[in-house]
Amino acid sequence: MPRSGAAERGTIPGLRIGHATDRARSTGVTVACLDRAALTVVSIRGGASATFDTGSLSLEATFGRRWAVFFAGGSLFGLDAARGVRTALLDAGAGAPVFGSTRRIVPIAGAALYDLPPAGGELPEYADLGAAAVRSASPGRCAEGRVGAGAGATVGKYRGRDWAMRGGLGFAVGPTPQGARLGVLVAVNAVGAVRDPVRGGWLAGARNRAGRIVPPGARDRPATIGVGTTLALVVTDAPLRRPELRRVVTIAEGGLASVIAPYGSATDGDVTFGVTTAAADPRPGSSPRDVDALGWAASEQARRAVRSALLRSNR
Repeated sequence: MPRSGAAERGTIPGLRIGHATDRARSTGVTVACLDRAALTVVSIRGGASATFDTGSLSLEATFGRRWAVFFAGGSLFGLDAARGVRTALLDAGAGAPVFGSTRRIVPIAGAALYDLPPAGGELPEYADLGAAAVRSASPGRCAEGRVGAGAGATVGKYRGRDWAMRGGLGFAVGPTPQGARLGVLVAVNAVGAVRDPVRGGWLAGARNRAGRIVPPGARDRPATIGVGTTLALVVTDAPLRRPELRRVVTIAEGGLASVIAPYGSATDGDVTFGVTTAAADPRPGSSPRDVDALGWAASEQARRAVRSALLRSNR
């Protein structure tokens, strides 16, 4: 896939993003599909995460590659999306046999956020949503706002869900100083409030009766701690080794923490994945300065993606 075409579409070579949204139940699934098994890492910062097959993404793991990363609503129920994602990928010809087996295997990873309605109610078939998200995946710039995994997301639950604002899904992408491309996909469902990285002040959070945002820790004490999650995926076509990619993810999380307050708390499931779509084998080792430059780009794109998600969801 030519780099110039990727620039025109605002995306990254080797990446396709798809959504499936159940608007009646305000939930959904978002999938980042990759053209091949790509080097993948993960960082789990929240104390209440819901994840699928992330243990084998540790830096010590043998097979740290994935064909797709999915985000789902539905908390633990949403992890059922994995079955649909895998089936749709196999149907599309993805995967490869391993250990002499004739069956193709498609390693994937994912995470879910909490968007369950307080009154209960029927849940969708997340496996079906996962398959539909894969089938809709496109290399064009992805939809943002109240779509896919961001359909039922909320922000500012520290005063109770009745005072929260809409969260959503955002995507930001651009060039890096090294000539590579880097993007961040984020589903914002934070317990806390979000600062505006462009204009300053609070962009979203818990509101009071006058409709103004009440910052976390303000005098009127929270009615409840609340549950929530920010899921993020950092994708680049820079040829990195997995430890270098993990460092880029760590710096990107600093960008998320600079606008989401609090970030990585005990009652949220904050998770960030990192992927490089580079077709070539990673270089023997990028310089620390190059890795830091990629991390800075990831941090900036993370802030942009969060802002875009909330502006599109609350306009």
